[in-house]
Amino acid sequence: MQAPQEKTQDPAYPAHWEADVVLRDGGTARVRPITTDDAERLVSFYEQVSDESKYYRFFAPYPRLSAKDVHRFTHHDYVDRVGLAATVGGEFIATVRYDRINAQGRPASAPADEAEVAFLVQDAHQGRGVASALLEHVAEVARERGIRRFAAEVLPANNKMIKVFTDAGYQQKRSFEDGSVHLTLDLEPTAESLAVQRAREQRAESRSVQRLLAPGSVAVIGTGRAPGGVGRTVLRNLLGAGFTGRVYAVNRAFPEGGSQVDGVRAVRSLGEIAEQVDLAVVAVPAERVPEAVAECGEHGVQGLVVLSAGYAESGAAGRERQRELLRQVRSYGMRLIGPNAFGVINTAPGTRLNASLAPDPPQRGRIGLFTQSGAIGIALLSGLHRRGAGLSTFISSGNRADVSGNDILQYWYEDADTDVVLLYLESIGNPRKFTRLARRTAAVKPVVAVKGARHSGSTPPGHAVPVTRVPDTAVSALLRQAGVIRVDTVTELVDAGVLLAGQPLPAGPRVAILGNSESLGLLTYDACLTEGLRPHPPVDLTTAATPEDFRDALARALADEFCDAVVVTAIPWVGEPGYPDEALATALQQATTTAPAKPVAVVHVELGGLAEALASAASTARRTTPPHRAPLTPTRPDGEPGTSAAAAPGVEPTTTPGTAPTAMPTAMPTAMPGAQPERGAGAAGPAGGSGAEPPRGSSRISPPPPPEGLGKGRGGGQAIPTGPAPEPPAEPHSIPAYPAAERAVRALAEAVRYGQWRRQAAEQGKVPEYDDIDEAGAAADIGRLLGDADPRGTTLAAAEAEALLARYGIPVRPALPAPHPDAAVEAAARLGYPVALKTTAPHLRHRPDLGGVRLDLADEEQLRRAYDELAQVLGKPEELLPVVQAMAPRGVDTVVRAAIDPAVGAVLSFGLAGAASELLGDTGHRLVPATDRDAAELVRSIRTAPLLFGWRGSAPVDTAALEELLLRVSRLVDDHPEVVAVSLEPVVVAQHGLSVLGASVRLAPPPPRSDLGPRRLPSY
Repeated sequence: MQAPQEKTQDPAYPAHWEADVVLRDGGTARVRPITTDDAERLVSFYEQVSDESKYYRFFAPYPRLSAKDVHRFTHHDYVDRVGLAATVGGEFIATVRYDRINAQGRPASAPADEAEVAFLVQDAHQGRGVASALLEHVAEVARERGIRRFAAEVLPANNKMIKVFTDAGYQQKRSFEDGSVHLTLDLEPTAESLAVQRAREQRAESRSVQRLLAPGSVAVIGTGRAPGGVGRTVLRNLLGAGFTGRVYAVNRAFPEGGSQVDGVRAVRSLGEIAEQVDLAVVAVPAERVPEAVAECGEHGVQGLVVLSAGYAESGAAGRERQRELLRQVRSYGMRLIGPNAFGVINTAPGTRLNASLAPDPPQRGRIGLFTQSGAIGIALLSGLHRRGAGLSTFISSGNRADVSGNDILQYWYEDADTDVVLLYLESIGNPRKFTRLARRTAAVKPVVAVKGARHSGSTPPGHAVPVTRVPDTAVSALLRQAGVIRVDTVTELVDAGVLLAGQPLPAGPRVAILGNSESLGLLTYDACLTEGLRPHPPVDLTTAATPEDFRDALARALADEFCDAVVVTAIPWVGEPGYPDEALATALQQATTTAPAKPVAVVHVELGGLAEALASAASTARRTTPPHRAPLTPTRPDGEPGTSAAAAPGVEPTTTPGTAPTAMPTAMPTAMPGAQPERGAGAAGPAGGSGAEPPRGSSRISPPPPPEGLGKGRGGGQAIPTGPAPEPPAEPHSIPAYPAAERAVRALAEAVRYGQWRRQAAEQGKVPEYDDIDEAGAAADIGRLLGDADPRGTTLAAAEAEALLARYGIPVRPALPAPHPDAAVEAAARLGYPVALKTTAPHLRHRPDLGGVRLDLADEEQLRRAYDELAQVLGKPEELLPVVQAMAPRGVDTVVRAAIDPAVGAVLSFGLAGAASELLGDTGHRLVPATDRDAAELVRSIRTAPLLFGWRGSAPVDTAALEELLLRVSRLVDDHPEVVAVSLEPVVVAQHGLSVLGASVRLAPPPPRSDLGPRRLPSY
């Protein structure tokens, strides 16, 4: 039976108000406008509401709705009168309605900006957070229609509804009038309302994933009668892993009356199962999936894992089939992993779930693994198994039509069983949200990601993603800004994962090297330098070294206060007697049990059993502090423990006697830094509370949600939780082994960089306030300039751009047009000599290499000569569009840009001007709004940054002024999303101050924001 179809035939119907939302218990509901076709649904819904809830809604006994009521509640103009419903299975479970009113509380139209709002939630669905979700959506609708305040009347006994309003985070007023509580809510979003919204989002999405990974019962739909086949394989794997819940086999071909398959009950349909089924694994051909989904929805199944192929990966027909699948799944309030998925695994002792095609479940560990590819998932599971690394959970999402990496990050953020997050991504459906969630998660546990399909046009066919214009290098920089450890290959993903899962984070970049091969030690030393680490000279134990020699040397190195990490190198034993790999593994493990907690990695050559031996040896030793809960002691730039330097990626501050601070390039980034029936506000049950009880049967502890602010973030950057995450049980260190020095050192360097980011993230940057910024004036200018412009956008004339930039304290050095030599001379007289003469034709702009610029023209004679030369060499003045500009103080030419990308949002970019930087792609990027820390890091992130700090004896330039310029540009773009692009080129940074010599600004209607507004799942 399909879910009832919901008709929306009114041409004025606002389809963009429709949304799927995840509720507090992890189920989903659809929010949509109420239409004239909903009369029967409304009456049916009202009949299922208790008398008490009706009383709370209407302030009087109101057993049934009259025909007049039904007409009023289903006929709206979607402007002054709006009704929204939350539906599951096509039926109403809750409603909300607002009516615009004037100052006297009577029905009104615009420009009145206040509305009376009221809710009603079916009793069976109270406590699921439905009212809170509806409030978010109706508030967004009201703002769109010019309503700025909600008024609500609530009976004093209706504490649950009062809580819906008071916990929403909006500014509000509260009074007691005529026996009821009168509430007024200001609908302008606040930092608190956004924080509340995102905290609710995190709890709901985490709970929805938890229901998928820890079900009490599983049904495999499509279990074959004979061994083999996908369904039968999943059933075998479920039983082989020792799943602690109930298992059912489902197939229409099974005999009537019931039977058994592999010892479990086999039925023809879910209707034969009297008990609740939490999770269904669907392994039937694509054409039979809709029937299976409908059966699951009618039976109350909470989630689906669809292994079936033949969807978006197969072409246009498959994409439409996938959209219909998702519509059907969500109509029943279920979540979906897949289609074309490989499955899910949960190694928790209380679950032991292997609902996947992986024949051998991984051993229990503390790594969470998410992949968008089944083939890569198999490879990663195998690689981690060979390295002795265990998993907490594994999810292979396939086409990720519903559940995505963002949902899994919400779960892993608070999962006490997961210490390290590994991600294989081929696409990012909501990059802004991903960056926000990854940054929050990375503040408490490492997030390592490898991204396939990095190049334009190579997005997997099964994935619907926004198109990005940002190059892959920028995406990488933005991920690192969020604390994500981005690697290039799945091998590096495993290399970093095993180190981070088994070892503590290093306190700094100082590395001790020891082993029984001088040559291997030197290779390791070189690799450390390449990665920007600070290696100590290798200690050669000679080929005669015994396991005891390794143990003693490692213990000494770990005890050295000037050492932050150790790399042990080992080759096969030479001569007699030889020692088994187990002996060396045991010796190394013994050294780490009593020494200070520092990371250790082993590089081995032709010692094939050493990695397994090290994993086995770990089971005989216990650690007292989980690897990523140990305090991170900062290291000063001189290598001593202490407060970390305010450096940034790519540049390490140093000081030379008698000079200003300089910056030396390094390969290792440092840390980033109405009517009577309308009177009541309604009855919602406990739906509106911001708090939530932990999931029944769950032992997970949720850390407090961070106060995540609005996009502007005044006075502070993106909030990051800095308190300790839940302490998992103590486990032994597992020393990772690598077959090549480069792989070990690269993994260690990533750990060092991540540790530095963690320390810096604890001290958040700020978005500075500037008294001279005229935000209101800029908004007025933008509104006027966009009023008659092309709806696709417009590039401002030079004078308009300069005036807008001046509103934000960004002066542009004037350039006067010179259409003929006399005009050039007149312009120079106005500006004062010396001057520059340059062309502004599009094909010559910012191309000094083509000879379109003449500098330091001291008088009229030189100016006229230069003008004639340009005309003779490059063309007529009307083609060249020459301008005259006063000379700026000498300095370093740089470029500052900001742009709105449809996928990742507003991006601030910086680099040096010139062909070399463009050719090498030497440009840094940060997300907007940028903090003071972000600006400092951005300036230092490029490889050519030393030119700004006095390279080869040159005078350092005013980087403080440059950082302020970056922050002002960031503020402009963040305050006014209509500013879709800004380019300042060149910006000459001198020893004191800077000069902006050219500016371009583009305005357009602001693109939609997927990270603001009410909670909603991605649309289909």
